[in-house]
Amino acid sequence: MELEELFRLDEMIKEYPETDLQKFHIGIHKETIQLIKMYNEDRIHTILHFSTNIIYFIILSGYSILVNEKLIILNSWVQEFLSNLSDTIKAFSILLLTDLCIGFHSPHGWELMIGSVYKYFGFSHNDQIISGLVSTFPVILDTIFKYWIFRYLNRISPSLVVIYHSMND
Repeated sequence: MELEELFRLDEMIKEYPETDLQKFHIGIHKETIQLIKMYNEDRIHTILHFSTNIIYFIILSGYSILVNEKLIILNSWVQEFLSNLSDTIKAFSILLLTDLCIGFHSPHGWELMIGSVYKYFGFSHNDQIISGLVSTFPVILDTIFKYWIFRYLNRISPSLVVIYHSMND
């Protein structure tokens, strides 16, 4: 089919006089240059966007290191607030947050979130990569979170882990 189309194009080009053929080649050349410029602009935009995100991360990391005292105060306030909650409320909150954020029943939400992050970093939309991340990222987060529950919460409050398990079942 493509071969037939190329033969037809060849026949159409042969019908035109030499001046029209030159105009045709000039038009193709201009169109090719335009497409190359669009491709290069898109790649430059991707590189600049990614560089901006790296600079933002470096500045945020530097700020968090330099303002460590304020973060320590905030951390102590959050720990005091959480320690005043009952174990049932803590277990309910953990269960609610994990089901909302890491729940396997929300692939469309994960697709939207990963797709927007993917687009934010300047990458073009790719369904295969997004589907792969949607199928693996929540599982990895769930595993890390369960490890944190068994490791950290078991030391602090064993009753919280028991309540969490009974609520989860």
